[in-house]
Amino acid sequence: MRGSVVKRELKAKDGRKPKVAYYVVIADGDKRKWHGDPDTGSGFTRREHAEAHLQDLLVAVRTGSYLEPSTMTVNGWAALWLETSRDRLKPSTWQSYETKLRVHVLPTLGNIPLQRLRASHLDALYAHLRRQGKRVKGRGPSPLSQRSVQYVHVIIGAMLGEAVRKGLLIRNPQDSATPPRVITQADGTTGFSTWTAPEVARFLDKTSGHRHATYWAFVLLTGCRRGEALGLRWQDVDFERGRAYIQQTIGRVAGKVDIGSTKSGAGRRPIALDADLVDRLRAHREAQNHERELVGVGYRDQGLVFANPDGSPVYPEGVSRAFKEQAVAHGLPTIRLHDARHTWATLALQSGVHPKVVQERLGHSSITITLQTYSHVIPSMHEDAAETVASMIRAAKDPKVVPLRDAR
Repeated sequence: MRGSVVKRELKAKDGRKPKVAYYVVIADGDKRKWHGDPDTGSGFTRREHAEAHLQDLLVAVRTGSYLEPSTMTVNGWAALWLETSRDRLKPSTWQSYETKLRVHVLPTLGNIPLQRLRASHLDALYAHLRRQGKRVKGRGPSPLSQRSVQYVHVIIGAMLGEAVRKGLLIRNPQDSATPPRVITQADGTTGFSTWTAPEVARFLDKTSGHRHATYWAFVLLTGCRRGEALGLRWQDVDFERGRAYIQQTIGRVAGKVDIGSTKSGAGRRPIALDADLVDRLRAHREAQNHERELVGVGYRDQGLVFANPDGSPVYPEGVSRAFKEQAVAHGLPTIRLHDARHTWATLALQSGVHPKVVQERLGHSSITITLQTYSHVIPSMHEDAAETVASMIRAAKDPKVVPLRDAR
């Protein structure tokens, strides 16, 4: 390959003097590839800038990193990437990616040629989303949460990373972009709220007659994700051993209930059940069998522990909405149903359960995720550890001293 700088005169309107632009031409046999300013897509206004770009391109040719110019836009690549990744992703994950790109990314970046996309474009997008990225019916635009913008950043990284692997980009501009940090609150949490043990007990007591009472008890007493509990089948429950085996999850895809695999390999796991929860499940099964008899031939039996009166899967948003309504009705702090999971983990760590046990019970892929998510609980665990070890040493020196662990 060889290259040269070519001067071109651009037509001017109204008889004005033609403007001059400089392009870099890379020739490979009979093929000629025209390159303009990579930031603007048009020709260079100064020859020396074009010559400097020519040298960069010749180095890229020698090192094998030369990239032929392409007119593909971010819109075009996003559509292709989504289509080719559909079979590799869970339906719910794919739907989430498609929605985030369509709603938050492509309206701003879609018409930009892929090769001209820069980190500065992404930074501007993130700033826009933090200011007015969410549209609330009747209220207009409002800020998108930091965590949501982080999620958009991750999706963009995956999409552009694939473009690099396919040879459409030399480097991923997302690597140099700066998404907003997820700022922790004063108490060290990252934005979720939890209930205390008395508040959990109050909720379970006050909602004991509700249709979803056993489901809420299961989530609050196991730390399972919403969809994991909804996907539980009777064949996955071992009453004799007091175990539930998480094998599948229920979510929403394109507005419809979808039964799929767990979030990760670590999500497929056994969970120990306390005796009270086992009794609740036994009573729940009897009530469900009674419903089956009442419905008769119209019962849509899918073996689900938590199902609608006709046996069909429960709509995830419906059970979440009812959870909040019941919390408000009984004077409890309003938390999301997903915060019931955070509540269990926080109470477990505060009571001295080892983080590794918490990680496995929650189905986190690594203990790092557990420690990062619940870092606000760790300081008190350090204090307890200091007192426990110190009391053991004091007891060794003076047999009359009872170690703190034994005193409990």
